[in-house]
Amino acid sequence: MMAFTLASHIMLVPFGVALPFITLVMHHRGLRRNDPTALLLARRWSAVMAVQFAVGVVTGTVLSFEFGLLWPGMMGRWGDVFGLGFGVEAWAFFLEAILIAIYLYGWRRLKPWTHFWLGAPLPLAALMGAFGIIAANSWMNTPQGFTLDAAGNPVNVHVQQAVFTPMFGPEYWHFVVAMFLTAGYVVAGVYAVGWLRGRRDRYHRLGFCVPFTVAAILTPIQFFLGDNIARQIYHKQPIKFAAAELVWNTDTHVPEYLFGRLQEDGSVKGGLKIPELDSVLAGFKPDTQVTGLSSVPAADRPTATQATIVHWAFDIMATIGSVLILLALWYAWCWWRHRDLPKSRWFFRCAAIAGAASVFTVECGWITTEVGRQPWIVYQNMRVSEAVTPTGAASLWTMFAVVAVVYVLIFGAFLTVLLKMRTRWRVADGEGAAPAESPESDTPYGPRPELAATAPQSPPSADGPGRAPGDSE
Repeated sequence: MMAFTLASHIMLVPFGVALPFITLVMHHRGLRRNDPTALLLARRWSAVMAVQFAVGVVTGTVLSFEFGLLWPGMMGRWGDVFGLGFGVEAWAFFLEAILIAIYLYGWRRLKPWTHFWLGAPLPLAALMGAFGIIAANSWMNTPQGFTLDAAGNPVNVHVQQAVFTPMFGPEYWHFVVAMFLTAGYVVAGVYAVGWLRGRRDRYHRLGFCVPFTVAAILTPIQFFLGDNIARQIYHKQPIKFAAAELVWNTDTHVPEYLFGRLQEDGSVKGGLKIPELDSVLAGFKPDTQVTGLSSVPAADRPTATQATIVHWAFDIMATIGSVLILLALWYAWCWWRHRDLPKSRWFFRCAAIAGAASVFTVECGWITTEVGRQPWIVYQNMRVSEAVTPTGAASLWTMFAVVAVVYVLIFGAFLTVLLKMRTRWRVADGEGAAPAESPESDTPYGPRPELAATAPQSPPSADGPGRAPGDSE
């Protein structure tokens, strides 16, 4: 149940974290260059941002209840230690909700630059929400900031140490860049599909270039961040690293396996074996010693099946990341040589696929993080079996079925709303008869068409395009 709800919710997280920033980048471009196309894109993306946030509220709230419902052992024992992260996330959530409301309401009602600067804190609120969640998750991976009393309960909690754990920095930046990268590729992929279907106007060109450029710049950065976090796991969670790399015996000159399956006897079946590469990746030299799964009792390590799942998730994540680097380099080369987009349709096909591939990579990243920690829910301090509520209760299966149905309906409604918005925007852009009072056909700033026909025109203000008489500031 937790895996299903988390896997569903995390598909929305990149847009909650990064779409405000991408929207504001487009908004700033529109104001600075007096570009109505950029402003129109920013306004439409802000509408998508609001719908996504509303859906994320529902799926995120379900996850919050599940912590208490499904993990009473962990919350009852450790909640006072790592609960601060959830408190920060809650504050960030309410702040982001208020800022989104102000930003949406501000179109045409505020001066252009005033409106932009009121939306500028939105990305910071989103980053603060990510801070809270990653603080809690990194604590589960490298718990600290407490001592245990005679009964094994945490006491003498040190808040700063509990928040800024050894894995917090590597995990936070790897996560944040992944969110921005994923959102950029997904948004650009929408316009890449339109480009492939023959919509070669400036609207689709600009809608593709801005988010794709953000993603392309971050892709090589993410590659190095991913390499760094893998090395941090090698030092701080050696058994998780062994699971991700299918290392059974502690040794030097350890080979790297691309895919493959770990057997119960410790052998690896299938996959591509590259001699000594795993030791080189871990410590930059072949004689680096890598801890194996067999170095701890069977009860303290992932099973062979779990290790294989972690390994495949890790390899898929690394493979997709490497392919995205090639796509970013293709884009950069064409722009550097010709100051233009690549002419090949294969580029846009790959760009359209990159969005879905990035979301899948995010899922693989969380699988690596959570499954690789097994059998611990709090690394080396509490097992999953000690934390979870009894699974034999029939009511839990009923609730799981209800949650699954509700999530299917929510995501169905989400897609329906997005498709309706897309249809209205196409109509407003001339693909059909525009409705008489369609907000998508209005300019983001300036008088409404129905007012412009009757009201005298006021001169443009120094802050940007003119506003309708009576528009509030």
